[in-house]
Amino acid sequence: MASSSSSSSTLFAAIDMGTNSFKMIIIRAYPNGKFLTIDHLREPVVLGRDTSSSTTPFTLSAQSQLIALEALKKFQNTLTSYKISKAQIRCVATAAVREAVNKGEFLKCVSEKIGLEVDVLPGEEEARLVYLGMLQFWPMYEKLVLGVDIGGGSTEFVIGKQGKVVFGASLKLGHVNLTQKFGNNKEKVAQIREHIRLVVKESGLVRKIKDCGFEVVVGSSGTIKAVEKAVFDGYVNKSNVIEVSNVASFGDGRKDWRLSRGEVKGVVESLCDGGEGEKIRREKFFERRSEFIVAGAVLLEEIFEVRGIEEMEVSGYALAEGVIAESLAKVNGGYDLNANARWSSIVRLAMRRFLKV
Repeated sequence: MASSSSSSSTLFAAIDMGTNSFKMIIIRAYPNGKFLTIDHLREPVVLGRDTSSSTTPFTLSAQSQLIALEALKKFQNTLTSYKISKAQIRCVATAAVREAVNKGEFLKCVSEKIGLEVDVLPGEEEARLVYLGMLQFWPMYEKLVLGVDIGGGSTEFVIGKQGKVVFGASLKLGHVNLTQKFGNNKEKVAQIREHIRLVVKESGLVRKIKDCGFEVVVGSSGTIKAVEKAVFDGYVNKSNVIEVSNVASFGDGRKDWRLSRGEVKGVVESLCDGGEGEKIRREKFFERRSEFIVAGAVLLEEIFEVRGIEEMEVSGYALAEGVIAESLAKVNGGYDLNANARWSSIVRLAMRRFLKV
C-alpha cells in the first residue's frame, strides 16, 4: 500500500539491475539508524542470456532491453505510488550492463523512457556496497569480514572492518555466465570446476585474501541463499521430500543462515545425482533459479575449497541494502552503520518466514 505524502520523506528506494534479475527495495528510515523494508519487488530479466562463450564483450539484445524496460517501468510505477522523492531513489547496475558494449545506448533509453538515472558500478565498488549491506544484517562491525557475493555475471570478494574496505575484487564468474558457457548438466561439472580454478588462480585472489586475513566469512545474494535454503529445508536428505498437490515440500532443516563446507558439498552432490527425476525435483524446489543452480552451487563449493572455508554466515542483505545504508549515511550525519544489525534476529526470522530467495 502506498504511503501518505506526510510520511513519504522517510522512504528510500534502491534498485539493483543484476545479471539474473532486477530487484527493488523500499524502506522506511528511522532516526536511530534502523530501517525496515516495506516493499520488495523482483523481476527475472536475465540480461546475462546475451552472454556466451563466443561473445566477449557482449551486446544487450533488443529483446533483453525491452524486458528490462518493462521491469523498470513496473518499479517506477510503484515508486510513484509511494511518492518517494527522486533524491531518495538510487538505481545501480552490475556485471551485465557493466560489460555490455552498448550500455550507453541502453542507459540513455532508461533515462528517457523511464526517468531513472543508473549508476553502473565498477566491480570493486559493488563489493564495497555489498559489504555495507552485510553489516545491516549481521552484528559484525568490529570483525574482519570476508564477504562473498555470487551474482549472475560476477562474484565479488571484499574484506572489511568497521565499515572500511581493506580489499575488494570482482571476478567474471557468475551462475548465469557459467551456465551460458557450459550448460547445467552434470557432465559439464568438471569443466566448470576447471574454469573456476583457472580464473581464481590467474586473479591471485587466494594470496591476496591470505595476506589480509579474516575472522568470519559471510555470503550473500540469490545463489548462496538458495543453497542455504536447500540445507535448511532438507533438500539433501531425499527421504524428507513430500509431494503435496504436485509441489515438492521438504522436511526440517537444522541450521539457519549458515552453511558448512560439508553442507555445500552435499547440495552439489544431490544436484548432480540422478537423471530426469533429480531434474524434476530440482525444478520444483529451486523454481526459476533451477536453470542456474548447478553452476552456482559448484562455484560456491569451489570458493569454499580454494580458501579452505569451513563455515559461512549467510546474509539476507546485499547490494541493495548497502545502497540504502550509504544513502542514509549521506543524509544523516553520524549515521551508525551498526544500528540496523542490532535487531537482526527479528529481521532474520521475518525473512525466513515471508521472503523467497
